[in-house]
Amino acid sequence: MASEPHRDRSLAAEEITERVVGFPGELHDVTDARLVAEEFLLDLARVSPPTAPEHWDDILLVVTELAANAVQYAPGPFRLRLRRTFDGVHVVMHDTSTTEPAPRPFRPSRGGGGIGWHLIHTLCDQVSVVVTADGKDIHVFLPW
Repeated sequence: MASEPHRDRSLAAEEITERVVGFPGELHDVTDARLVAEEFLLDLARVSPPTAPEHWDDILLVVTELAANAVQYAPGPFRLRLRRTFDGVHVVMHDTSTTEPAPRPFRPSRGGGGIGWHLIHTLCDQVSVVVTADGKDIHVFLPW
């Protein structure tokens, strides 16, 4: 009886260094972006576990906030890029708006909004915005 050759199903570190996914920009794409990030982190954790458990949740929260902002303030498609760095994760969100995000006052009594950009700046080691001819790229670096 012949047997199939044994395959190593583990991921090599090179296979999980980057993930890039585009979305049409619909409301459900916020959840889909978070799921893409979670899949990336699952693959990453198999070869390099996070140095602290909260890093996982912080990355997912930041991706969710960036995707929600892209859907709300930049109609049209957006693109998520996740990349492993030597000490963390680099997230780039590209959207179609050339307007740079700005912090807004958080007023819970008036309902929704105003806290996401503050959260992103609090959780990330570095945040930068690069305006391009077709929109903007928001770069954030988070620890892993």
